[in-house]
Amino acid sequence: MAKGSLIQALYELCKKTFNPSCVSASSLSIQKLCSLMDKISPEDLGLKENVLDDESGYGFFESNPFKSSTRAARWAQPITYLHICECDSFTIGIFCLPTSSMIPLHDHPGMTVLSKILYGSMHVKAYDWMEPPCIMKSGQPNEISVRLAKFQADTVLMAPCPTRALYPKSGGNLHCFTAATSVAVLDVLAPPYSEVAGRHCTYYHDYPFSSFSTARELGMKERDEEYAWLEAIAAPDDFYMRSGDYTGPPVKEELCIPGSCTIA
Repeated sequence: MAKGSLIQALYELCKKTFNPSCVSASSLSIQKLCSLMDKISPEDLGLKENVLDDESGYGFFESNPFKSSTRAARWAQPITYLHICECDSFTIGIFCLPTSSMIPLHDHPGMTVLSKILYGSMHVKAYDWMEPPCIMKSGQPNEISVRLAKFQADTVLMAPCPTRALYPKSGGNLHCFTAATSVAVLDVLAPPYSEVAGRHCTYYHDYPFSSFSTARELGMKERDEEYAWLEAIAAPDDFYMRSGDYTGPPVKEELCIPGSCTIA
């Protein structure tokens, strides 16, 4: 059963598309991966869409507040990550966000990322760095350094919608998600984050472009609203993510190169 599952097919296609020595992939290969991910439903991954919030905000727990003394507000619940598989070339997993939760603005250095909304809706704000880098300092006593980025997306996405692809230097490599409803997102990251390889996740705070300059001052023709200044920050204290159990069809271990993969 697992061998014929869509997640197994995705894993096999990722193995053909990405490899440790050359993780860049052709646009045609990325299109094939996106087309396959477009076919994957929540049920294919052991998820149920009926976890969407009810109006009381207690979607994960008792809808009747008098039935459970341990209930908690939906927006108070942490984001859950369901690990499916990982190897040197890519990782596959699912992010489950309760309503109003947010994955802060962060980057994907040197990475290609494919994201498919499985159910629900979320607001996406995304940027790409301007090249060559444009860096400014505030000149204040508590001086901060900011780098110029250009808006790539500021929109609400709702399932079903096409799989989105971002690349190392285009497509919205820096982005943040805010769950408008309970939402689940299937992600492929190639290659995975790696401290050893220098691919660590950096978080950012964004400032309006006018906070530090104007387009005219920098000799730019576009409107100020098309840009923002990003400051690298520590991971926000209120950002909490926990691991969950992936219960969908497993990826067959015997199809991995021995020692190269970790499987949920």
